[in-house]
Amino acid sequence: MRRPLIVVLIGLSMAATGCGAAHIDQVAGSTTAPSPASAAAVTRTEAEEAFKVLGPLEKAWKERDCAAVRHYTTWAENVLGRACPDAAPDGDLAAYRDPEFFLPEDGGWFAALARAPRPAYFVFARDDGRWRLASGPIPVVGDAPAHAAQASPAPGTAVRARLVPQRHLTYLTDPAGVSGIRFPAGDPMRELREEVTAREAEVELLPGGGRTLALSEGAMLVFHALRVTGGGKTELVLLATEITAANKLSTVAVRRAELPA
Repeated sequence: MRRPLIVVLIGLSMAATGCGAAHIDQVAGSTTAPSPASAAAVTRTEAEEAFKVLGPLEKAWKERDCAAVRHYTTWAENVLGRACPDAAPDGDLAAYRDPEFFLPEDGGWFAALARAPRPAYFVFARDDGRWRLASGPIPVVGDAPAHAAQASPAPGTAVRARLVPQRHLTYLTDPAGVSGIRFPAGDPMRELREEVTAREAEVELLPGGGRTLALSEGAMLVFHALRVTGGGKTELVLLATEITAANKLSTVAVRRAELPA
């Protein structure tokens, strides 16, 4: 049986371990946010206005106005937008409300947790001078973690958080579990690994991910995305992953969006 192919990004210092053959590549057609170092801090007023982009974006999808869809999106959502009109999201984007905003100090992006109609994360990024939807909705699995004001990660967690996307790549292509990476029972990544193995799929990191937020008790939340190709289909897997101070991983939110062939 052919082993799953691991596809990693140029510049990553840690290659995936496990049972796949390494190959260097990038996912074409993605858009990344500006460098945080050059971006001003985001204000709540900006975040509230940016969140309103969901209304016209929903309208654009319904009207199959693909140019507008691409205009309002970046990063993962722009990859889906390039597949317009066939990759329309499920549900009504404009229905999401009661957002709680998380504004990182480095600016250039922010996250929102909409509590209704069902809890889901959104990531917005400033791209080419305007705010665009980068990822979302990403439905929450179970309960959302606690976001405490002025939270800070435990020593070393911020560094380990940057490796979370790469650890997913390793885990998904390591059915024997020799890497030692673990997810808790019932975690969606366990099911996805079984599918990757059965489909003999390729797994790629989507460039521009790895945005992080501090949580309570020294943990961090990492927003990232994967592209899985095999078994006759290609899909984007949008993720919000918690890494604890004890270096344990669990999926907080996930959305799997199939791309047309």
